[in-house]
Amino acid sequence: MWNDASEAQKLMRERQQLDDGINGVRALEQQLADNIELIELGEEEGDADVVRDAEEALKALKAEAARRQVEAMLSGEADSNDTYLEVHSGAGGTESQDWANMLLRMYTRWAERQRFKVELLEVHDGEEAGIKSATLLVKGHNAYGWLKTESGVHRLVRISPYDSNARRHTSFSSIWVYPVVDDSIQIEINESDCRIDTYRSSGAGGQHVNTTDSAVRITHIPTGIVVQCQQERSQHKNRAKAWDMLRARMYEAELMKREEAANAEAASKTDIGWGHQIRSYVLQPYQLVKDLRTGVASTAPGDVLDGDLNEFMEAALAHRISGAADAVVDDVE
Repeated sequence: MWNDASEAQKLMRERQQLDDGINGVRALEQQLADNIELIELGEEEGDADVVRDAEEALKALKAEAARRQVEAMLSGEADSNDTYLEVHSGAGGTESQDWANMLLRMYTRWAERQRFKVELLEVHDGEEAGIKSATLLVKGHNAYGWLKTESGVHRLVRISPYDSNARRHTSFSSIWVYPVVDDSIQIEINESDCRIDTYRSSGAGGQHVNTTDSAVRITHIPTGIVVQCQQERSQHKNRAKAWDMLRARMYEAELMKREEAANAEAASKTDIGWGHQIRSYVLQPYQLVKDLRTGVASTAPGDVLDGDLNEFMEAALAHRISGAADAVVDDVE
């Protein structure tokens, strides 16, 4: 361990996570026993205040146990990493581009609620409103673990603000989530397999945006993976970030292959792949957000679109883990 600093750091991080988990469970057990004992004493003494305080403490303990249960699900190889999140509008012009912009705001608000740091790496504005695509970098512990089940197609049903006849429209946009690659993970990419294009950035930025080809797009020809970055004023910096994004996409693709092999089921990818609808957001004629994988629903779409997503994410994580477990059982049988 002393001869390999990176391995030592990895081992110490693992030890710290295990230590926190074990101590957390022990603390929950102790607090549970203490509050049950307080309730029993309060009932014996006829002290309603003691009983009420202990019951409130048990409610808080239940919430803490639920939080730790979710954290226990975030134990995948890259779950603790920062993450990229891409938004792409579907067919439908202004309608889907506006919906993509709403999704971009939704995930930005969710990340802010989680106290994650959010950076907008690139955005392609729509012709009239909304966006064609955008890429966020979300930084924080377990950022990828939380967001990884959000990949897929999101469907919106509403009365269109762009339709003078006030008709109901259905719009689709896609989300793609992949982890930031840790420095200790080596991803080999042949530069000869890639095409690099430069172009002028879009959006705010003043004269510099309009006069220099600072934005960078890299296409990995064998896989068709495309990444782009226009965050920095310097083409050199954008190129470096784009290479980081490409390595992350290649790493995510490898993680998905491993997951499919471990689950021994082709359906494991469909939950998170392109072209598969995972959630519907209905604003008219009724109000409902429903996850089609887990059945979790909310009748407050305004709250969901403002970043209240944890219930959906927790259910999707549990669904994925139970699916993996079922696949292993089927394999054994």
